Amino acid sequence: MIRTIKTEEIVKNIKEMCIESNYILSKDMEHVFMEAAEKEKSALGKQILNQLEENLTIAREDHIPICQDTGMAVIFMEIGQDVHIEGGSLKDAVNQGVREGYMEGYLRKSVVSPIDRINTQDNTPAVIHYDITEGDQISITVAPKGFGSENMSRVFMLKPADGLEGIKDAILTAVRDAGPNACPPMVVGVGIGGTFEKCTEMAKYALTRDLDHKTEDSQIRELEEEMLIKINKLGIGPGGLGGTVTALAVNIEAFPTHIAGLPVAVNICCHVNRHVHRVI
Repeated sequence: MIRTIKTEEIVKNIKEMCIESNYILSKDMEHVFMEAAEKEKSALGKQILNQLEENLTIAREDHIPICQDTGMAVIFMEIGQDVHIEGGSLKDAVNQGVREGYMEGYLRKSVVSPIDRINTQDNTPAVIHYDITEGDQISITVAPKGFGSENMSRVFMLKPADGLEGIKDAILTAVRDAGPNACPPMVVGVGIGGTFEKCTEMAKYALTRDLDHKTEDSQIRELEEEMLIKINKLGIGPGGLGGTVTALAVNIEAFPTHIAGLPVAVNICCHVNRHVHRVI
């Protein structure tokens, strides 16, 4: 049975999610952040983590952005095939929600045209990823992405012979090269397989996965755990000033690929790793 969802409801939810994601650290991120503060062995690293924790508290209680870079809005939408959207263009509704959220939330507008660098003044257009699924609901994930960490992301078009060790080396290379520039402790999203564009989308989506829930794929779960240990042994530490906690988590998504290729994308995010999820 077809269910109608009005675009005004989409606008309202996107607006609220843009503000919420920039003001309040998600529960899963809060959990791993608190664990990191306990695990960090460096005195300076602990001090930095405590300062970051204080910043998070101030942002939540005073309703102000966690970071001055309130990001470029990245939206993942899983749209049930039994949904009828009424009231205009879905893309226009999403962008209107971003526009209103960034205006009403007093969030920095950072989006510019790529060549002449003229600011669009309202942080639109958003980057929107659509997926058609079963059912009569729309699942929305809003993930504002700051560019200190975004600029540190990498794509590796490996040879099949590079295999699992090549994948591990690629992830470590990306993190090592990012160093302090990605505002560690970081969350590392990885996409393995598919094509050039598929692996990059998976890496971005991996950052939004709830860190309180482990993947059911045992092979991927083992790789995530191994890479987290190896990354934290790099010694980059909180703020890039040395320590035992360089990454809070490593999230990996995988997809079948062509016999002649092995694409790997690494999308790094800072310690905030903003994401909010709702179903309407």
